[in-house]
Amino acid sequence: MADLLDLKIFARVVESGSLSAAGRELQLSPTVVSKRLTRLEEQLGARLIQRTTRQLTLTEVGEGYHEHVLRVLTALEEADAFISGSGDPRGLLRVSAPTGFGRLHIAPRLKPFLRAYPEVRLELDLSDDYVDLIAGGFDVVVRIGSLEDSSMVARKLAPNRRLLVATPDYLAERGEPVTLADLDRHQVLTTMSQPEWHLDGPDGAIVYRPASLLLTNSSEVVREGIVSGLGIGLRSTWDISEELRAGKLKRVLPNHAGSSRVAIWAIYPSRRLVPPKVRAFIDHLAEIYGPEPYWDQVLG
Repeated sequence: MADLLDLKIFARVVESGSLSAAGRELQLSPTVVSKRLTRLEEQLGARLIQRTTRQLTLTEVGEGYHEHVLRVLTALEEADAFISGSGDPRGLLRVSAPTGFGRLHIAPRLKPFLRAYPEVRLELDLSDDYVDLIAGGFDVVVRIGSLEDSSMVARKLAPNRRLLVATPDYLAERGEPVTLADLDRHQVLTTMSQPEWHLDGPDGAIVYRPASLLLTNSSEVVREGIVSGLGIGLRSTWDISEELRAGKLKRVLPNHAGSSRVAIWAIYPSRRLVPPKVRAFIDHLAEIYGPEPYWDQVLG
């Protein structure tokens, strides 16, 4: 197992770009820095840094190892900060979120967070696939759905209101459905990952199985199909509130809506030690969205 000081030396050499600069920061001679770096490479059985008289260059293995070392050192700093109770958010923060939601409601609101915490580096991965928090190595996963996995800690960021919608032109051409059964005679659109619509209706919870006109794994493709007048779909208000407000989309079957059990969650590993960077990011999103998110307020 690598020595902690060797890991610190390796990280400082990479960040400073020279053995002597790393030595000055760590109060070690360049000779000691060089020997410890060589010892680390020998223990690992891999060259981490290509050293010449003019420059230091990370090898491909060294690049990957450096990312892992930074996570280890950051985790240790956060553990120390947790004990002292005075830790500031810092280090690499890995976040996963659905593509559309991340693009519309996370990316545009990162500036104040990153300015408030300049020592945080954010890695934002957007995907419509189900993301495994642990296997993916993420600190936080923003997930839209009903809460099922009790092995994780989840904080509700906002409700997720979902409505059946279509364009006025589509409805003028095909007619408006009056009952849920009428949808069988309409063009409906959904992703392959949503073979069932869980709805709340006048008589309680209902499961409707749409026969989608379009087969796709992309929620954004479905959205564009609905907005272009291709058919009826079940969409979250965070995704189509502007189109509803502008009259480009119209609500269909207003007595039915997506299940209220579905919400927008921040999920993170179940543990007592929550890094300051994770807590700060979740607090940031929760404060922006809240129980009455801004995308619903524009609907009145």
